[in-house]
Amino acid sequence: MKKIVLPVVLCLLMGAGAFAQKRLGNETGQQKKERMAWWTHDRFGMFIHWGLYALPARHEWVKNYERMTNEQYQKYFDLFNPDLYNPAEWAKMAKNAGMKYAVLTTKHHEGFCLFDSKYTDYKATNTPIGRDLVKEYVDAFRAAGLKIGFYYSLIDWHHPDYTIDRVHPQRAATDEEYDRLNHGRDMNVYRTYLKNQVRELMTNYGKIDILWLDYSFPGKHGKDHNDWDSEALLKMVRQLQPGIIINDRLDLKEYEDGWDFTTPEQFKVPEWPTWNGKKIPWETCQTFSGSWGYYRDEMSWKNTKQLLVLLIESVSKGGNLLLNVGPTARGTIDYRAQNALASIGKWMKYNNRSIYGCTQAPEGFKTPANSLLTYNPVTNRLYVHLLDYPLTNFTLPGYKGKVKYAQFLHDASEIAITAPHGYWLKMEQNKNDLNLRLPVLKPPVEIPVIELILN
Repeated sequence: MKKIVLPVVLCLLMGAGAFAQKRLGNETGQQKKERMAWWTHDRFGMFIHWGLYALPARHEWVKNYERMTNEQYQKYFDLFNPDLYNPAEWAKMAKNAGMKYAVLTTKHHEGFCLFDSKYTDYKATNTPIGRDLVKEYVDAFRAAGLKIGFYYSLIDWHHPDYTIDRVHPQRAATDEEYDRLNHGRDMNVYRTYLKNQVRELMTNYGKIDILWLDYSFPGKHGKDHNDWDSEALLKMVRQLQPGIIINDRLDLKEYEDGWDFTTPEQFKVPEWPTWNGKKIPWETCQTFSGSWGYYRDEMSWKNTKQLLVLLIESVSKGGNLLLNVGPTARGTIDYRAQNALASIGKWMKYNNRSIYGCTQAPEGFKTPANSLLTYNPVTNRLYVHLLDYPLTNFTLPGYKGKVKYAQFLHDASEIAITAPHGYWLKMEQNKNDLNLRLPVLKPPVEIPVIELILN
């Protein structure tokens, strides 16, 4: 995972009407909507960042941050032996948390492959574990009924022909030094390698539902779509996996069909992102703590409420949440992530109806104070998530005549629609407002949800 993607996302949020929309294929807008319908419905997935960086356990960019050479990094390859790896346990945790799909890092920027590629020796089958870890992941998650996603890094800090750039561990200080370091390296060779490996991933593991390619960084000593031959790469993927959903990091924004969804990373979008004036599919990728890979000593872990708000707020703006785990070098999920997943699952068991199939509320419904709204257009039900539980009276501004019935979602207990309790409130209430009379005691859920059955 890269550190930040603000330039791309800011362009999305500001709009991009100046770009002419070209196309690589002939899929219609309706066909794309149908292809992505399951993803738009499911809303919640698991990201899994796993590789050799789990051994140093101090960030997945450790090779970059500490400017390690291949020789210095080799010890992690020699010792990689996740003997406790049981992807069926991972799948169970994801499913119990309410996640519907997963995306695994088949290769991250370090260049190490978790799959048995015939184009490199730098792979899991040549480490002490000696197994194709991607195949085991696919089999386990597919058996659990979860959709299968692959992450593949366009960047490669190990390959001898990948040219050194500004995010490489051996990055240079001057143009002359870059020229010297890159003498003899051939990106044509690397492009062929990249395409061959992506072809393997798209042909050797059955139906793949999502492909995350990460990432382009145009500009001086950077890399853009020309470096990856992105147009040809994307066409190949779509030919091999016609139903696949692909992210937006190939630097193909000028093509209307050069990407399927945008990917704001590690921050909340202020509103539903747009491109050329249209709302677009989007998914925010987020971590439990400050890194993507396993980081033993990193302590800024989000609490359950923060994580739930990330999920609810994403859906309230028409988006998805891809929440990351970084397994340990023995192949287990960090105990802190296990606890967080269990807490999310406890809430989702009773409240997932406000997430699955939901989206942004219609314009005619204002968001009440200290809450978030989601809406299911199929059932015509509106969900009010109470971030700060009110005392007795809860005002729905302008909702009068719009609500047939109100209940708590976790137990389907009725909530009275009645005049507000208290003389002054009766005098001050707007005639178009609707008042709900809530019990004094907050329900025993982290964020209570009110389900409104609309007229």
